[in-house]
Amino acid sequence: MPLTPLADAQKFVLDSCQVLPTISVPLADAIGCVVAIDMVSGEAIPPFDNSAVDGFAVIAADTAIAPSQLRVVGTLAAGAEWPSPIQRGTALKIMTGAPIPGGADAVVMVEDSVMHDDTVTLSRSVRPADGLRRSGSDVLEGDLVFPAGTVLSAAHLGVVASLGITHPSVIRRPRVAVLSTGDELVGDGSPLGPGQIRDSNRVSLVALLAEAGVTPIDVGLLRDDEALLEATLRDAVEQCDAIVTSGGVSMGDYDVVKAVLSRIADMTWMQIDIKPAKPFAFGLLGRLDGTQVPIFGLPGNPVSSLVGFELLARPALKKMMGYTNLNRLTLAATVVEPLRRNKDGKTHFIRVTAVADDTGRLVARPQGAQGSHHLKAMADANALAVVPDGDTVPVGAVVPVIILR
Repeated sequence: MPLTPLADAQKFVLDSCQVLPTISVPLADAIGCVVAIDMVSGEAIPPFDNSAVDGFAVIAADTAIAPSQLRVVGTLAAGAEWPSPIQRGTALKIMTGAPIPGGADAVVMVEDSVMHDDTVTLSRSVRPADGLRRSGSDVLEGDLVFPAGTVLSAAHLGVVASLGITHPSVIRRPRVAVLSTGDELVGDGSPLGPGQIRDSNRVSLVALLAEAGVTPIDVGLLRDDEALLEATLRDAVEQCDAIVTSGGVSMGDYDVVKAVLSRIADMTWMQIDIKPAKPFAFGLLGRLDGTQVPIFGLPGNPVSSLVGFELLARPALKKMMGYTNLNRLTLAATVVEPLRRNKDGKTHFIRVTAVADDTGRLVARPQGAQGSHHLKAMADANALAVVPDGDTVPVGAVVPVIILR
C-alpha cells in the first residue's frame, strides 16, 4: 500500500467531521467552549463611575495647592451610595469600587493622606478623573463584546458574568467514546499473566480528550469478542459524537476492531508517511437516525497512539467544537543535540524537550529513546520536533517543534 501524505490524511479527516450544534450551558461549564452567536452587551461595564482606589473622593480644584486640608463628611463602602453631593472644602472617605458621589471628580489615594479626627491632610494634588473608573470604560452598552467563534477563557467568563449572562450560547462539546480491546491487556492493576501487558493507551487517550476540552466516555477494556465489540460500538454511537480506538489498524493485522469496523462502518485504512503513527484508520458509523459518527482508529503502540491523536484526532475534535485554530502552537527551535534519523520516506516526529536558553532562544534536545513503545520518553518530552525525510539533523539547525505542554 502506498504511503498517504499526512496533509491528505488530515484533510480527509477534517472534511468528514462537522461542527456540532449550538447549546446554552451554565457559565461555569463554558470554559474552553466556542461562542456560537455574537455576544452583544446589554449594559455598560462598569455600570457607574466608581473609585479605582481606597482613598478620599474630592473636588480636584480643592487639592490644587498641596498639601491641602479638607473636612471629612463620612465614609462610603462598595455597594452603598452617598445621598448628597460633595461640597467645596470637603472630602468623602471611599473604598475601591464604591460609586463616586455627586460633586466629586477625583479620588486621592489613602497612601497620600493623613487623617486626624474629621480632617484629612492630602500630600499631593490630583486632576479631574484621577482615581476614577468611568462608567462604560471597559464595555459600552451595545458593544460587540465577543464575536461568534471566540474561545472562552477564564477572563472571558469573567466578562460574560459582568454582563449578567448566566447561560451563554456555545458550540456543544463532543462526547467521545474511548475503548480498548484485547485478551492480552490488563487494566485493573492485577498481576500479569504470560504474554499480557498493561492497558495504558486508553488511560492516556481519555486524559488527552479531557485536556482538549471534549467530554471523554471511557467505555472500558473489552475482551476479543466480535459480538461484544459490535454491541458496544453500536451503543456508543447512539450516545457519543465520536469514537476513538487504539490498535488493530496495521497492514496484515487480524484484530476484532478491524474485523468489526470493516463490516459495520465505512472505514478507510491508511499508512501515513510519518513516524511514529504510520498506521491509521478513519471512518463513519451510522446511527439509527441516519446521522453518522466519526471513528478514529489509532495505532496500538503507545507513542504512536498519542502522536496519531495529536496529528489527526485532536484537530478534528477541535473543529467539531467550533474552533478555527485547530492545531497546537508550533515554534522554531534550535537543535542543541543531534536529532538522529535515517532516510525512509517519512516525516519523523521526534520527542524533544524545548526550553529557552540563557539568551531567550528556544532550543530543543531529544528526550530519551525514540521507539514507538517508549512511552516514558513521550511523557518526559514537552514537544515534537518535525523532521522531514533525510539524515540526522545537526546541532545548530532550526526545526519546527509542536508544543505539547
